[in-house]
Amino acid sequence: MRRRFVIEAVMVATYGQLLVPSRPVDFVLPYSTIMELYDMKDGSEPVMDDPEDDKHVKGKIQELIAFFEDPFNRKKIERSLQMPWRESSPLLLNDLVQFTVVYAVDNAQYGEYFDPIETELLLTSMKLSVPLLSDQFEFQDKLLEAEVPVQVYDIEDYEFAVEQGITASDFESMRDL
Repeated sequence: MRRRFVIEAVMVATYGQLLVPSRPVDFVLPYSTIMELYDMKDGSEPVMDDPEDDKHVKGKIQELIAFFEDPFNRKKIERSLQMPWRESSPLLLNDLVQFTVVYAVDNAQYGEYFDPIETELLLTSMKLSVPLLSDQFEFQDKLLEAEVPVQVYDIEDYEFAVEQGITASDFESMRDL
């Protein structure tokens, strides 16, 4: 059974270890995070502090964009964009990694507390009952402060999340405490 995680597309490009999991993984990407890749690729702002790391990550961003622009994948993505909250058919990267693109819609429920991308990530996680994977401590802290009912893993805990994780029922019972 594939483990599913809601994640930003740029994190997949930034953290190469995500693409070599020990078990099958499905990364659920809000469509807006894919569009963010174009801004990062073409923007003058560095993605990483170190110039060599920045060049490497921008190359990975370009590879990921090419993957999503592949005609077969593009067609699957375009079908998901026909209706809010629709999921694409799986986009297979390899035997262990696939992507599912979701046409997430920011409903402003958390809009005052979170930016639009963060809102789409947390709403996608809530709607699909899929844990979030993030490297942003401030975002994780805001989720806790706002008592948003989503399960979140720090990127450093990725292997644990893939191997064992915490089941949805375990998460629900912890929330009820």
